[in-house]
Amino acid sequence: MTERLIQSIERAADVLELFLTSHPEQSIKEISNSLNLSKSTVHGIIKTLEHRGYLEQNSDNLKYRLGIKLFELGNYVGKNLDIGRIARPIIKDLVEELNETVHLVTLQRDELIYIEKVEGPSALTIYSHIGKRAPFHCTGVGKAILSQLSEEEVDRILSSVSMEAFTEFTMTNIEEIKSILPSIREQGYAFDDEEIELGLKCIAAPIFNHQGNVIASISCAAPKMRLDEERLPKVIEGIKQAAAEISRQLGYKGKNAS
Repeated sequence: MTERLIQSIERAADVLELFLTSHPEQSIKEISNSLNLSKSTVHGIIKTLEHRGYLEQNSDNLKYRLGIKLFELGNYVGKNLDIGRIARPIIKDLVEELNETVHLVTLQRDELIYIEKVEGPSALTIYSHIGKRAPFHCTGVGKAILSQLSEEEVDRILSSVSMEAFTEFTMTNIEEIKSILPSIREQGYAFDDEEIELGLKCIAAPIFNHQGNVIASISCAAPKMRLDEERLPKVIEGIKQAAAEISRQLGYKGKNAS
């Protein structure tokens, strides 16, 4: 059975959303023309929204703009979005698709913390576990996040952490790591090719919040022999799509949001 929608609320939502897709300030006449509603109808909606703080009037030109109440609501939603809850079903679907282990790592005060790990049917005993800190310089998740930060932030983070060489393939030079970040940013994913554990390869992609800031990354970890040239494109695409969908559900509207 089709649910009954309340027309007045539908129209109020149309008015508010008009400010997202059109000019940031609009008159009653402009809103009336855009929504094909009478001026009297728009006037009643506008005055009600203004009274509740969802719109405010510019005293100079008498046009209306979005009010502080929407900013407060947006901040509340952003702060209370649970990335783990949002990502969990997406990760489980990805594990079923790829049959490999998938990690979710969050950026918390210049530290990377594993908050989700779903193992594939052929799981390895590898370095990660929920609650453990991940190194920036030699993990796909770390490099995916670094690629989205400013140069100053990257310098601060890398100069404050141990650049331990876990394997013979670990990069321990800050400038060398910085040199690969532009290409990671451009392609939308990062590799860890036996840099933290011999025989292990990871592909990771960054996750963004509603403000467009990188806050996490997701990765697929598997034995290098299972991520050959034939299978790699599917894994890369799966990881990128999962990261984009998590970002979208967090309110991200930028590039590559699905």
